[in-house]
Amino acid sequence: MTHTIALALSPGVPLFELAGPCGIFGVDRSDLTGSDWYRFIVCSPPAAPVDHWFAAATPYTYDDLVIADTVIVPACHDDALTPDPILVEAIREASAHGARIASICTGAFVLAAAGVLDGRTATTHWIYAQTLAERYPRVLVDDGPLYIDHGDILTSAGKSAGLDLCIHLVRTDYGARVANDVARRLVSPPHRDGNQRQYIDPVLTSNVAALHGTLSWAIKHIDQPLTVEALAQRAHVSPRTLHRQFLRHTGAKPLEWLNGQRVRRAQHLLETTKLAIDRISEECGFGSTVTLRRHMHHALGTTPDAYRRAFGAAPR
Repeated sequence: MTHTIALALSPGVPLFELAGPCGIFGVDRSDLTGSDWYRFIVCSPPAAPVDHWFAAATPYTYDDLVIADTVIVPACHDDALTPDPILVEAIREASAHGARIASICTGAFVLAAAGVLDGRTATTHWIYAQTLAERYPRVLVDDGPLYIDHGDILTSAGKSAGLDLCIHLVRTDYGARVANDVARRLVSPPHRDGNQRQYIDPVLTSNVAALHGTLSWAIKHIDQPLTVEALAQRAHVSPRTLHRQFLRHTGAKPLEWLNGQRVRRAQHLLETTKLAIDRISEECGFGSTVTLRRHMHHALGTTPDAYRRAFGAAPR
């Protein structure tokens, strides 16, 4: 029996987040599988607006979500991130009937409201991760992964991560060869290294005014072998007091913060220069390529080489 995928369209949904699922599941690609492809339907309220330009024209409503094998919920684009109660109930019923449920970006708010994320790790766009965690404390929110797969429940980060999730679903259902062929036709990588932390603007951090002088000095001397004692001396406090101040104002221990700044410096150099990786490790204060690779993998889930290929200048 053909696998039915239903896309749950919310009024005001961003067009980009509809394009990915429609382009992957809504096009007959049975030539790649040698057999069938998905049956794809779009479900929405009558004439629901899509972004600022279109209105949905589909015979399928939220009632049809319940009979789907897989339900995809793109962004819940209400300004208050308040899901439609009718959609929430439909997702709850679809899950109870055994459907696989997946969300893109703030679609995770719909899944959380339906209770299907309770006790599970989930992700969403990093801008909304804290709001999701505060509003639904039973959900274990992780703003790092591009997507999280629990088998029956999947969540993904914003926009292009939704494309990653959709290709992952094809890989799960039809195997790597078909998923790779689909990605090739879309001129998209079949799998992206790393996680969404590599896209977060470092300016959007906590208020660190109380430590501004020390932090600024540390960043200017990031290439040097700085220690907690050196930072404490610069701040004219004891190492223990410095530790408390860092936790209070940055949410991290001094060395954690310092290594985070070094990774960000590495990101900048990888994006804007053609310096060799070993030179970048020295410029960031890591001292060796091995240490740089370890910290980038821990912080971003990727390597310096992969990050440069994705975002930066070509190496020498």
